[in-house]
Amino acid sequence: MSSIPLYRSRPDGFQIQPASQSEALPINDFIYLSEGLSNAYLMITPEGRIVINTGMGFEAPVHKRNFEAVDPSPVRYILLTQGHVDHVGGVDAFREKGTEVVAHANNQAHQADDARIAAFRASRSAFAFADAIARAWKHIQENVGGPIAAQSRPTPDITFADRFDLELGGLRLELLWTPGGETTDSMVVWLPDHEICFCGNLFSALFGHFPNLVTIRGDRYRDALRFIESLERVRALEPAMLLTGHHGPVVGKETIQQELTRLRDAVRHVHDETVRGMNHGKDVRTLMREIQLPPELEVGEGYGKVSWSVRAIWESYAGWFHHRSTTELYAVPPSQVHGDLVELAGGADAVAHRAQARVAAHEPLEAIYLAEIALTASPHNEAALEAMIEAHRQLESESRNFWLTQWLRKQLRDLQSKLDAAGARRPGA
Repeated sequence: MSSIPLYRSRPDGFQIQPASQSEALPINDFIYLSEGLSNAYLMITPEGRIVINTGMGFEAPVHKRNFEAVDPSPVRYILLTQGHVDHVGGVDAFREKGTEVVAHANNQAHQADDARIAAFRASRSAFAFADAIARAWKHIQENVGGPIAAQSRPTPDITFADRFDLELGGLRLELLWTPGGETTDSMVVWLPDHEICFCGNLFSALFGHFPNLVTIRGDRYRDALRFIESLERVRALEPAMLLTGHHGPVVGKETIQQELTRLRDAVRHVHDETVRGMNHGKDVRTLMREIQLPPELEVGEGYGKVSWSVRAIWESYAGWFHHRSTTELYAVPPSQVHGDLVELAGGADAVAHRAQARVAAHEPLEAIYLAEIALTASPHNEAALEAMIEAHRQLESESRNFWLTQWLRKQLRDLQSKLDAAGARRPGA
């Protein structure tokens, strides 16, 4: 396995796929990995098995089959490194009589948060995962058999506040709270005798990349300073191996220290520069454009982005009112006056042609602003739809971020459908 999965070129190198593999991968003589929407791990001891994270409910039969092929002994513990659905969803499939589920004390609050807006989050995530999940369901039904398993919403048997020590079959484990991860119930599992740390998605979904302080699928903001504190807790352990939430292990004390130090300093730089800009009266979009990582702090942006994190940090401190316009404080959106602008410009075609000119000048965002104005007044305007499509193609060709790329591709599909429908409406078509 690769020691550092950087994936810093095209985001196609990082494709989160549901579990479909036919066997678990050995990490060492007692740890096994089954990959999926988040990694599931198996630890074997003379007194039974420990499972770390369980995937989504529909993935659990794959993980369970793979782990039982390695060792069918009883599952004594299930450890949940965070409360996200792709970690807790398969708990019911693994839970046996005598199994104890262990999680941080905030786990139930996080699961309640997920359940409260489950429909919202599912709809906001679909553009990135719906096709992959559909393929996985088909694969599981054809190769594993049985109905698609339901999504678990487990109640832990054991919770803790800051640290919990566990021993099974001579294997010592330390569970440590790291609330700076993707959820406030985030924890890592440390094996002190082996210098191995199961860190889940503490460092986001891609190790060596900037953390996702805000998700475009919809989630609470994540605090940059708390992330640094949690990173430091892991760094102080001096692990020789990190077992992350995605892809294979990161190996080597020196490598891990270098990567974590650079990541810590990168997040600190972005946080401090954002706060400095706020105190100097700069608006958020200016700071999103201006704040860059210096070469010595370069990390990937394959999952989180520096510019998005600037805005997340700003709004975590200051909220959504940016003091730009009185209209921010009212419910009337800018689109309410788009029709007036189109009329003043001489019609939707005039605005659409200006949008096309912006596309030709390789100014895709300006083109999208203009095309959206034209489409508000004339939803089937083909010139505006063509400008939108070309602008999104330009942005997609330049994207190196998983979420942004998936969003742009979804927009391109939708826009092409609208353009096709507009063409069909044309007289004589």
